[in-house]
Amino acid sequence: MLKKPEFPIVFTINTFVCQFKYIHGIEKNRQRQENVCFNRMGKKMGNHLTILDAGDIDRIITRMAYEILETHKGTENLALLGIQTRGVFLAKRIQAAILKAEGSKVPTGDMDITLYRDDWTMIGANPVVKATDIPFSIDRKKIVIVDDVLFTGRTIRSAMDAVIDFGRPDRIELAVLVDRGFRELPIQADYVGKFVKTNRPERVNVLLVENDAADLVVIEQGESHGNR
Repeated sequence: MLKKPEFPIVFTINTFVCQFKYIHGIEKNRQRQENVCFNRMGKKMGNHLTILDAGDIDRIITRMAYEILETHKGTENLALLGIQTRGVFLAKRIQAAILKAEGSKVPTGDMDITLYRDDWTMIGANPVVKATDIPFSIDRKKIVIVDDVLFTGRTIRSAMDAVIDFGRPDRIELAVLVDRGFRELPIQADYVGKFVKTNRPERVNVLLVENDAADLVVIEQGESHGNR
């Protein structure tokens, strides 16, 4: 008796597999468009994706404090400079974490870099300039600049220019809560709380209780000009 040919079954199975891959691919693309599938480990609420909550931020601050201490073998000649606005609050939190871990209070200063920005002539006729308060000598210090979000690197370039105007440190390092990529200058952080993959048009907003009544980091749709 002649054996029934098997190719229709193979064809049917292959067709099913191709259709499944096609549908699965569409679903994955839809998820990417909705900012769900970016390995961001966050909670999506409307147009906002929460990537860090208060507990996450506390743990990151503690870890970064220990990383700084490990790198410098203590606190000798160490100083923190927070970039206005939220970098100032983060620097003070790191200072408190170092004090708790090492029993030594690291000098901390506040720095506004508005007039050092390469686009300061385009941010308005009357740019808002906040306080710069560095109550110690920069000379021969190991400076850790602290900011909330690292994006293009232009804010950090401005911050380094500002530091050099105040003195000659032995070393300048950078600590950031979030690194979102898209660098335009060859600048990298020494201490990073979280690397986050984003789309260029998205905005990473850091909220801190000292200024915003909550500790959160969220990603939302919109222009990213505020992150530099």
